[in-house]
Amino acid sequence: MDFLSEYFSSLDPAAFVQALPGNIAQGVLWGIMALGVYITYKILNFADLTVDGSFATGGAVTAMMLLSGAPIWLTMIVAFLSGIAAGLVTGLLHTLLGIPDILAGILSQIALYSINLNIMGQSNRTISVDNFDLVISLRDVYMAIIAALVFAAVIMALLYWYFGTEQGSAIRATGCNPKMAPAQGINIGLDKIIALALSNGLVALSGSLMSQYQGFADVNMGRGAIVIGLAAVIIGQVIGEAIFRKRFGFIMRLIFVVIGGVIYYIVMGIVLWLKMPTDDMKLFTALIVALFLALPYLRKKRLTSFKRLVKINKKNAEAEVEENA
Repeated sequence: MDFLSEYFSSLDPAAFVQALPGNIAQGVLWGIMALGVYITYKILNFADLTVDGSFATGGAVTAMMLLSGAPIWLTMIVAFLSGIAAGLVTGLLHTLLGIPDILAGILSQIALYSINLNIMGQSNRTISVDNFDLVISLRDVYMAIIAALVFAAVIMALLYWYFGTEQGSAIRATGCNPKMAPAQGINIGLDKIIALALSNGLVALSGSLMSQYQGFADVNMGRGAIVIGLAAVIIGQVIGEAIFRKRFGFIMRLIFVVIGGVIYYIVMGIVLWLKMPTDDMKLFTALIVALFLALPYLRKKRLTSFKRLVKINKKNAEAEVEENA
């Protein structure tokens, strides 16, 4: 009891509140990355692991172009294009060479590690807000939140429009039923390449924003990005479906992907505030993702069991009535 009272008394609520804006800012930035993951994981039904590399590529390109004197907006456009190039490689490996989706993503991810090192010339580069006109910075967390939300809102609006077009609908059909889609005149190979390119472009753009926010680009900054992206997608989907149920449409799914990223980083902030070992952060991440992955299955199983019990009781009651008659 003395240990518990000492432990809880050591926790400072003010420290958690002070760190909360930073957690929200990171959550929105990773939520933008999760929008890219959502395109492949949910819409295309493609397990793409390229994102661990393309996220760092966006940061590496941003750092080197800023150090070369390029304006920030051109830098971010080129970072987005670099992610598109990474996604194109994964798509071509999968469609033209017949390499399975997971292996194609792993091959691109491994190659991007060396490419990112070659881009930066070393393992990391510093881009201080004191030396460059950055769009977003850790120095002003509240402005960082506003800027990140603006980027997220614009991206979600564009995605909502694009996936309502003929080509966007074809990509959704490809992910929904790749065997039936060709019968409708859809080139599923081309659609996979386009979706992978768009996905990794968004991931690289998120990496560009994150490198600006934290003030440096690192070759390992994308390590575990796919897990964080999946966590945001899954958390957002579970919470959104629980709230809206059948009214949980496409635009709401996109919004809740970003909300899922924010919730994930708030939970990580709580874990750190509780003074859990930082070496176990990956373990906590895996546990959180596993929990939210299991929730829809357990909920469905519980409802199914309840319905089965109702049917059994109804049959027993009808049988009892017949016997008494």
